Amino acid sequence: MIIEYLCKNYEASDKLKTVIDKKVQKLDKFFDDDTRIKIGLKKGNTRSFNDQYTLELTVLLDNTVLRAEVTSDNMYNNIDLALPKLEKQIIRHHKKIESKSKKFRAKGLSVEEEIVEEGELEKAVVRSKCYTLIPMSIDDAIEELELVGHNFYVFLNKSTNSINVLYVRNDGNYGLIETVV
Repeated sequence: MIIEYLCKNYEASDKLKTVIDKKVQKLDKFFDDDTRIKIGLKKGNTRSFNDQYTLELTVLLDNTVLRAEVTSDNMYNNIDLALPKLEKQIIRHHKKIESKSKKFRAKGLSVEEEIVEEGELEKAVVRSKCYTLIPMSIDDAIEELELVGHNFYVFLNKSTNSINVLYVRNDGNYGLIETVV
C-alpha cells in the first residue's frame, strides 16, 4: 500500500504519522501492494475556542474512489473514527464486485436479472428530470443554486461551453465539477 500525506494548515508529527501508518496498514488485507491511499490532515479555521482537526482518508482504486472524512478536536481520535467508516465502504465495495461476478458466472441468468442479497435492498431510479441547459456564468449558476435550494446545480458553462456541476460543500463553500470530452 502506498501512503501519501497531504497537510493543510497542519504540521503532522512523526509520531502521528507512525500511528496512522500502523493503523492504515491493517487495511492492507483488502488491497494490492500498489494501491494508493491519500491521507489529508488539516486544521480548520473556526472562530470557536477549540481547534477543529480534519482527517480525510481516500483510497484510489481502478474505477472507484473510497473516502472517509472526520472532524473533531483531536487528530488521534479522528483516526479511530475514520478507519471504521472506510472499512465499511471497502467491504460494501467488495460485496458489490463479488455480487456482480456471481451474476455473470451463473448459467442461464440474463443481464436484466438482479441478485439481491439478504438484508440488502435493491436501489432504483425513482425520479427522472429533463431540462434544457442554458449557457451561464459560474456566478449566475451560484444564484440559481441558491434560488432552487438544492445542494447541486447542473449548467452549461458560458466561458468553456462544457457541462458543469456546482455543489455546496460541507464547509458551506461551493465546489465545481467540470466535464471534459
